[in-house]
Amino acid sequence: MILVGVDDSVTAARAAWYAAGLARRQHARVVAVYVEPIGSVTLAAPVDANVIAAEYAARDEIAKELAARAEEVGRELGISIKFVTARGDAYHEIARVADETRADAIVVGASLKAGHRLLGSIAVRLVRAGKWPVTVVP
Repeated sequence: MILVGVDDSVTAARAAWYAAGLARRQHARVVAVYVEPIGSVTLAAPVDANVIAAEYAARDEIAKELAARAEEVGRELGISIKFVTARGDAYHEIARVADETRADAIVVGASLKAGHRLLGSIAVRLVRAGKWPVTVVP
């Protein structure tokens, strides 16, 4: 089973396609994980409830679009893709789902954020955990 971290970034899309191709060649299943971050808007005070509701609605829409795309790709390639949505820290949620599903490998897109070079990206944290083979797709 191959776990792939997905979001609406270009590198995550590449990672998803890589994982799908790998699964097709190896006759493996895919679990696509979308982690909704705990929003910066919800951490600031005071915040209009409409702003928070709009933020959650936008994230839910992203999750629905990604789930629909995963289903479509699964049909096109003839592979099994399970879509999972979680909320929280991406590293912890991906690691949790990988443990729960007994993932054989994890595929993630490279981070495009400059701050991750200093603090460590999700990919680097997954590699350092040393529990799974991790492929980082540029």
